[in-house]
Amino acid sequence: MAFSSFIIKQQLQRGISGITPLLSIIRNGHTLRGKRPGVARTLQQRLQEENPQDAELIARVDIGFPKLRAPRSHRHERMQHLKVQRKNEELEKKARNHTLLISLDDVSKEYMRINRPYDVRIIADHYGVYKDLFDLAYFVPRVNLDIQYHLDNGIDIPVYNGNVIKPFEARETPSVQFDGKTDPITGKPSNSQSLWCLLATNPDSNPAAQNKEIVHWFIANIPNGEVNKGEVLIDYLQPFPPKGIGFQRFVFVLYKQNKRIDFNNFKIDKMSNNNLEKRTFKTLDFYRQYQDDITPAGLAFYQTDYDNSLTKFYHEVLNLKEPIYEYDFPDIYMADQKQFPLTRPFNTYMDRYRDIKQVNKEFLERKLAKTHPFDGPEPQLRYPNAQPLRGIPSWLRTEIRKERLKIGRINDY
Repeated sequence: MAFSSFIIKQQLQRGISGITPLLSIIRNGHTLRGKRPGVARTLQQRLQEENPQDAELIARVDIGFPKLRAPRSHRHERMQHLKVQRKNEELEKKARNHTLLISLDDVSKEYMRINRPYDVRIIADHYGVYKDLFDLAYFVPRVNLDIQYHLDNGIDIPVYNGNVIKPFEARETPSVQFDGKTDPITGKPSNSQSLWCLLATNPDSNPAAQNKEIVHWFIANIPNGEVNKGEVLIDYLQPFPPKGIGFQRFVFVLYKQNKRIDFNNFKIDKMSNNNLEKRTFKTLDFYRQYQDDITPAGLAFYQTDYDNSLTKFYHEVLNLKEPIYEYDFPDIYMADQKQFPLTRPFNTYMDRYRDIKQVNKEFLERKLAKTHPFDGPEPQLRYPNAQPLRGIPSWLRTEIRKERLKIGRINDY
C-alpha cells in the first residue's frame, strides 16, 4: 500500500494525465477492459453513426406562442423585493422555527403562471402526445385549461396531466374554463374580443384507419373564453376503450384564432353523431390547413381504460358489437419424456404428459369416494402422520401424507 502511494505521488508530480492508466490497474485489483468512460462511445452514439439522419429533417419546431419575458423594470423590482425579504430578520426567525405561514393559493397561482406550462409540455412529451398529434412540432401550453367531469353524486373529477378517468366517469360533457381575455403574447388583459376553438381527440381509438384519431368534441369561435357561447360543430362523445388493449389517451387542445373561421366542413349533424367513420380526424392535417389563422395555446389530457359500462354503450349508442381483445398465451413447452427421470417425483412427472382433464377427473373421483353424500367428507385425523408408512415408494409415501394432512391437489376439488 505504501509502494502504491509513492507511485501515485510521483505521477501527480509529473502531471494528472498519467495517473488514469495507473488507477485503472490498482483499483480494487481489477483492470478496466476497453476504453474508459468518457472516451468510449455510448450505444446511442453508435446507433446514430450507423443510421445517420439529417438534423434539419428531424429538428422539432415550436408552433406555439413565444416565451413571455417580463419588462426590465419588473425584473428589477423583483430583485429589489428579494433583497428586502432576505434582510428581514423576523421572516428568517419564523422560517428557522417552522412558524412561517405561506398562502397556498398564492403559491398555486404563481406555479400556474410560471412553471406549469413547462411541466405540462414535459409530461405530454413523455406520453408521446406531441409526436402522435403534431409529429415533429410541439408547443408550450401558455393558457391553463380547467376541465372537470361532474358526477351525479356531486363529486368533480378534474383532468390533470395524464391521470386516469374511467369511461363511466367521463360519460357526460365536461365543464371547461380558461382565461380567454388575457393575451398569451403579452400576458396582459386585452380589450378586444378574442376567439378560440377547442378540440378533444383520442389518438389511440381508431382501429379502422391507421395513424388517424377519433374526434370526440369540437367547439369553434369561442368568444373570450366563454365555452358555452361557442359553435358546437361535433357533440361530445365519451371515450370507449375496448377491453384488453390497456390505456388510451384523451387529449384536449385549445387553439387561439386570429379571426372568425368557418369550420362547417367538420360539422356532424345529430343523426350521424355516433358514426365513428365521420369522426375520423387527424390533428396534423387540421393544423396544416389552418396554421395561418390558429395557434395552439392550451393542452390537457388524461388516460382511460375499459370498464363494464361500455358494454351497454357499444350496443345501444354505437350499435356495434363490443370488441374484446385477448392475449393468446402459447402452449407450455414440454420437453421430450424420459424413460428414467432422475431426481423427479414419479407421479407428478407422469401427470405432466397426460391429459389434464383426465388427471383432474381421477383426483375428483378419489375425493368423492371418501365423501358421504349426506355427512360430507371424512373428518380429519387427530394425528394424521402418527401411523408410520413403511415398505412403499417415496413418491407414494408423500402422496399419502398430503392426503392425510388435507393438502395438495386432491383437496382442490
